[in-house]
Amino acid sequence: MGPGNRPLDLEWLEDFLSLAETGNFSRAAEARSIAQPAFSRHIRALEEWVGVDLFDRSAHPVALTAAGKRFQPLLQELLAGLQAARTEARDAHDLNAASLSFAATHVLSLTFFPRWLGSVEARLSTGPIQTISDSSQSCEDLMLQRRVQFVLCHGHAGAPGRLDEAQYPVQRLSEDVLVPVAAPGADGAPQHALRAERAPSVLAYSEASGLGRIMRSIQDSEFGKGFAPSLSVVFTAHHAGLLRTMALDGRGLAWLPMSLVADDLRSGALVDAGAGGWRVPVDIRLYRQLAPMTPVAEALWALVGSA
Repeated sequence: MGPGNRPLDLEWLEDFLSLAETGNFSRAAEARSIAQPAFSRHIRALEEWVGVDLFDRSAHPVALTAAGKRFQPLLQELLAGLQAARTEARDAHDLNAASLSFAATHVLSLTFFPRWLGSVEARLSTGPIQTISDSSQSCEDLMLQRRVQFVLCHGHAGAPGRLDEAQYPVQRLSEDVLVPVAAPGADGAPQHALRAERAPSVLAYSEASGLGRIMRSIQDSEFGKGFAPSLSVVFTAHHAGLLRTMALDGRGLAWLPMSLVADDLRSGALVDAGAGGWRVPVDIRLYRQLAPMTPVAEALWALVGSA
């Protein structure tokens, strides 16, 4: 209970953290799967419960007030403590609990995750496993909202994501590389190639895509400042699998993970559109929750760290 014996809804606390992160009511409401009017009411109700304004709504983006800045780390610590208490209570109820929850980006859930999980299960006894496949942005949301234990995604040192900025523990599981590929023409050459006289048609990643964030972050330093303006983007999606389908159909060239297109390159269904260059090495990473997890989840993390 708060001032005036007003009840406190824990959902308001999650809403506060979402708005503090995004600085935008619309994006924060969308991330929380709440209609914006209801989300705004939650924030106002929390401020009434605390007794002071926590956000400066005149700033763009919305900024924390001095009170909000003091409130944020204390709230994060409180919620982490509640999560830890919940975990320990569940463990005490069932010492044999052995559940794992993952969020994995679309492409890695199809290419890397099944094989990697099989190698883990050969060394670790696990129980039920829940996996959510989504965009990188949505996977980060699930981790930040403490709805999964692990996130599997691509990463790059030059393109830190929100989990890096929040200092979530991370392990590098493997490596991958983004390769510019396109369908071949009758002569076997790529229908859409880099360094051609005219701007190549490009199949690009959307804002929600982690691979798109990597490409946007490193393209100037890796390929030169004139690189992006030289491209003609004809299609955008956050799912690498969809970009692969469009590339196979001859719609343009796309930077796709080798883990996804290795078979296509071997068969000749796709060909290198960059003459062996214009490639971007990336990591395959596993992030974990900040708070203590179930014993089997902690055992998996220890196993990953010892590999």
